[in-house]
Amino acid sequence: MNKITVKASQSYDVIIGSGILQDADRYIPDVLKSRRTVIVSDDNVYPLYGEKLKNTLTAAGFEVYEFVFPHGEQSKSHETLLNLYGFLAASNITRSDSIIALGGGVTGDLAGFAAASFLRGIDYVQIPTSLLAQIDSSVGGKTAVDIPAGKNLVGAFKQPRLVLADTDTLSTLPEAFFDDGMGEAVKYGMIWSEKLFELIAAGNIKEHLEEMIVECVDIKREVVETDEFDKGLRMILNFGHTLGHSIEKTQNFCGLSHGKAVAAGMYLITRAAEKHGIIADNISDRLKACLDVNRLPSSVDITPETLFANSVNDKKRFSDDINIIICKTIGKADIVKMPVSEYRKLITEG
Repeated sequence: MNKITVKASQSYDVIIGSGILQDADRYIPDVLKSRRTVIVSDDNVYPLYGEKLKNTLTAAGFEVYEFVFPHGEQSKSHETLLNLYGFLAASNITRSDSIIALGGGVTGDLAGFAAASFLRGIDYVQIPTSLLAQIDSSVGGKTAVDIPAGKNLVGAFKQPRLVLADTDTLSTLPEAFFDDGMGEAVKYGMIWSEKLFELIAAGNIKEHLEEMIVECVDIKREVVETDEFDKGLRMILNFGHTLGHSIEKTQNFCGLSHGKAVAAGMYLITRAAEKHGIIADNISDRLKACLDVNRLPSSVDITPETLFANSVNDKKRFSDDINIIICKTIGKADIVKMPVSEYRKLITEG
């Protein structure tokens, strides 16, 4: 077991290891004010772990409710959020009560945003069950839902009280979902640690799974502690995301999953930067080889003009400028501010 403490505006522990979920009653009571909570989960995850968690907490003296929604990115919407608000109100959840997010990134974002906004804020715990959620989205306090104009455009910062990352839950993931999480793992290697990148590029990551998860979480901890509210350094965590979100939006959130879209976005922005002489010529080849060995895409059947058009409403845009994250070397990211007109040339020309 590994424990990483995130010292943000609200400090909390991220506990990583095998079998943690079955011991949730050892950790959760210490961080919550009351013994009334709502497990928020989707209809894929809840049948696997929901009743076990509910029974564990009930035995520890909790009054537990469950809100289960249809799985998939399409549920990260205001419709589902309003249904969750209604359920919380009907269950008489008060400001001293809590939410437990049990599932992947969609669940964590949805439940976290509800916790940030219901009654102007209640406590919540993250129990991520997907690789992507364990290494990235469950840590750092970003919560959001999607709207037709784009991904994650409506949200709030809300740090959890605790994160429990049980690596055993990853054994039930279909390969496609595991691969999806690897997109974010490659990102951490690209932006921060060449050593981590090489570990992932070797192609046998399941032999080093907990090591990789711990390293990714620790990188995010350091970034979040430096820049909790995404005004500076934290922007580097968006490497590949501007084009990745554009891919997801273009495909109506029904095509490539988030991690795979980010993988393609990382390669496309890196290749474009090479063609325009911004970075050295060998970076994209090394990145593509790493993506290939981890079964991640490096291209999409979308025109450059469409990718550009669907990316300019991204959160990284400020008036007529946009911040682009580019890795000039593997293991280090730069925030490059450029006019939108120049960004258009970068994406559509060459």
